[in-house]
Amino acid sequence: MKRLVIATMLVCCAGMAWATAPKTSLRPVARPGSVAVAAVVPPPPQATASSLGAIRPVERPGAKNDAAQAAASAAQPSAPSRQDAAASLSVGEREQRRGAAIATPQDASAASVTATSERRGLFSSLRPLLRPRGVTKKAVARKQQRARGAVCGDLSIQGAEIGRVPGRLNGCGVENAVRVHEISGVALSQKAVMDCVTAKSVKRWIDGGMKPAVGNYGGGVRALHVVAHYACRTRNNQRGAKISEHGRGRAIDIAGFVLRDGNEITVLSDWNSGAEGRILRRMHRAACGPFGTVLGPDANRFHRDHFHFDTARYRSGSYCR
Repeated sequence: MKRLVIATMLVCCAGMAWATAPKTSLRPVARPGSVAVAAVVPPPPQATASSLGAIRPVERPGAKNDAAQAAASAAQPSAPSRQDAAASLSVGEREQRRGAAIATPQDASAASVTATSERRGLFSSLRPLLRPRGVTKKAVARKQQRARGAVCGDLSIQGAEIGRVPGRLNGCGVENAVRVHEISGVALSQKAVMDCVTAKSVKRWIDGGMKPAVGNYGGGVRALHVVAHYACRTRNNQRGAKISEHGRGRAIDIAGFVLRDGNEITVLSDWNSGAEGRILRRMHRAACGPFGTVLGPDANRFHRDHFHFDTARYRSGSYCR
């Protein structure tokens, strides 16, 4: 019973409190004097034309003198400032852009092609152009042909291997002989039979003696005029003499040189002449080293019309006359 009475009283009290609740939330009571201060603060004024003048800062002392000096300096001519230069430059850029904007489509495409070419120019200049396939095929075929015609293990010595060459006289004959028709790009007037030691000696002489001696005279040497190579005979064809180095495939006789312009230098006619004679003498001296025996017009009457080169070796060194 007591519990019922207590519950009834609580319900009644809650209803009375709900009925008498204020419409607004309770605010704290203002402190003494705060109301008067709040009343004194005026509302923010609206900006007007007259009030804007009052907002401007007060003129600095001496501003009138500064203005007078500025006016005087403006009256005198002065060099354009950096800002003026930048402004003029920007105007030029604007004109250029305006011109580019009104350019025709053809001009735009041409400019695009030019820009692309410039971008590609660096990379294309660093990379060589590919040779046509025809040129490549010819070069490969020429190399293969030279490889097939190379003898003595040297591409610059062109000819054919003929093997052993027997001799009719005792002491003649060549082992592992080759028949050569071109050495270092210089043709031989006839195919010369010799061994590889002699062929390589001729190559060294051509590269290091003959070509430097001739130089560009007449365009250089096109061919050697060969008058003797392998021959089973005695020295100078004299009866009872020793077997010549020609009979062993170790010698070659050269009577002259055909130049690329068609002219010819001969030992018989030009040994004592001017420029041709000096060339022949340089050739003769340069052969002393690659060959063991070097004979020329000053050696004897048997060699007045040709050079004799052979690869015989002597204990005292090369024999050169």
